[in-house]
Amino acid sequence: MAGIVRIDDEVITTDDFIRTLKLSGQFEGLVEQMVRDRLTARAARQAGVQLQAEQIQERADAFRRALGLHRAADTNHYLDALGVSLDEFEAWIVDGLYQEKMMEQVCSEQAVAQYFSLNSPRFDSVEVSHIVLDSEGAAREMMSVLEEEPESFAEMAREHSIDDGTRQQGGVIGKVLRGALKGDIEARVFHAREGELLGPFPSPDGACYEIFCVNARHPAALDADTSAEVRRLLREEWLMARAQEHVIEACALP
Repeated sequence: MAGIVRIDDEVITTDDFIRTLKLSGQFEGLVEQMVRDRLTARAARQAGVQLQAEQIQERADAFRRALGLHRAADTNHYLDALGVSLDEFEAWIVDGLYQEKMMEQVCSEQAVAQYFSLNSPRFDSVEVSHIVLDSEGAAREMMSVLEEEPESFAEMAREHSIDDGTRQQGGVIGKVLRGALKGDIEARVFHAREGELLGPFPSPDGACYEIFCVNARHPAALDADTSAEVRRLLREEWLMARAQEHVIEACALP
């Protein structure tokens, strides 16, 4: 059982470290990220992605500069303290470059444009506000008030909404894409006119009721935010496809 650090006579072991990661909820996320990174690097090699020695050296130099390791001796001391060999360090640098090069192909400008063209309705967005109330009666009474005075929505939200996250902003949620709201609510919101009131909708447990106002509608456009979301989707769909090509299972830990 390897030790990581000693406090007087007490040794914190690798088992202690793994146990802490598990109990703190960080273990699965870290393992998932390592699997994703490894799948990406493997796919890059299989796809024939080429790395130049100059690229590897440049990335290693950038890493050292970021840590203030200006001399070779400084780098050696740093790696020795981590228990990492020079070969392991280079392999880590190389894997990182393979991952980047692979993602550049998967999420290229052409791939983003094509994905958006085929799925553009998915990227329509609306700007919405809401008021959350603790009973159906209060929500229906609020709807009656708003139907008479729709311009009072923000004021009513600040005075009566029980949602701490949006109350002070007059109930403004902001711009949302498809998939951000529950299915039945989303269908209504994305088909509503600007300024239309919707609801009240009960929460799944019936503990509260929600009224929406559609402030603005935005047809899909390949702007910076949408491009970032398309790249995320391309990356996730590509990784899911790669995962299905391999047998991935948890190993028993000692």
